[in-house]
Amino acid sequence: MTHTTVAAYAAAAPKAPLEKTTVPRRPLGEHDILIDIKFAGICHSDIHQVDGDWGEGIFPMVPGHEIAGVVAEVGPGVTRYAVGDRVGVGCFVDSCRECENCRAGLQQYCTGGGMTATYNGTGRDGEPTYGGYSTHLVVDEGYALRIPDAIPLDAAAPLLCAGVTLYSPLRHWGAGPGKKVAVVGFGGLGHLGVKIAHAMGAEVTVLSQSLGKREDGLRFGADDYRATADPATFTDLAGTFDLIVNTVSADLDLNAYLDLLRVNGTLVQVGLPENPSPVGAFALVGGRRSLAGSMIGGIPETQEMLDFCAEHGIGAEIEVISADRINEAYARVVASDVRYRFVIDTATI
Repeated sequence: MTHTTVAAYAAAAPKAPLEKTTVPRRPLGEHDILIDIKFAGICHSDIHQVDGDWGEGIFPMVPGHEIAGVVAEVGPGVTRYAVGDRVGVGCFVDSCRECENCRAGLQQYCTGGGMTATYNGTGRDGEPTYGGYSTHLVVDEGYALRIPDAIPLDAAAPLLCAGVTLYSPLRHWGAGPGKKVAVVGFGGLGHLGVKIAHAMGAEVTVLSQSLGKREDGLRFGADDYRATADPATFTDLAGTFDLIVNTVSADLDLNAYLDLLRVNGTLVQVGLPENPSPVGAFALVGGRRSLAGSMIGGIPETQEMLDFCAEHGIGAEIEVISADRINEAYARVVASDVRYRFVIDTATI
């Protein structure tokens, strides 16, 4: 392999702006592929990790776990991919491979030391991992996904995190015909949740702070779009939904949302608020309701999601930016000023 160092954008320290630099990439191993990264999505969790919101990070940090590109080189033992294949990488690049969850294809819940994060993690070689805000990535073929031809690479990138984060709970809790599903929040995650739930055949309602994006919501497949700032929403929709997926990372009154569930309904948390949320037992026992959580998806389910999106013509709604605008994009994500996902054109790195 010719690339031992590659161009990237990194934060040198917590809360530091991202600047152009170089980072090392390991030589190709037996089962490794070298990906020529074409696009990398900006996920809100990238900002949280750069800012140190989720604990101490590893710096310099190259974020990016919504990666779409093309295979440039393969190791001698690679069987899944060939040079020129369109591939993606999501939130993890390795796991123990031996625990019950890894063997079941649920690598995101690896109990043998946890999954190896695509960035801000430590690989099994003891070296820090660097993410997708870079020109190239080396990854084991078993942790790459095949991106179907039907999805443009730029619109596919956010599916590797945002897409599967919504697909997994919708699939697990049975969103489909005859089911009423609500998606809380209509941003990078929420807009994909609406598209996917609609394609699964569910009746979909968006619960957003305001009606500002209502037109988009209905265009993407929502049947109803309600403002949570309006108290009438919670009165009108009490006892309505089979499934609610909360994509919001702000502190919400979960009891109010639990009251919107039917008997046996489930509220699934995929957003990660900083503070614990008090939940009253009465909100749960009154309707045999469940409060649950879900995290991304394993390799098989992520592939299933990509194939599903290709079949139904689903991609993320994106704004493609050059790498020199990453810091500006971060500020805009924090201000909720993006429809609906920034994607970096890595050719500009």
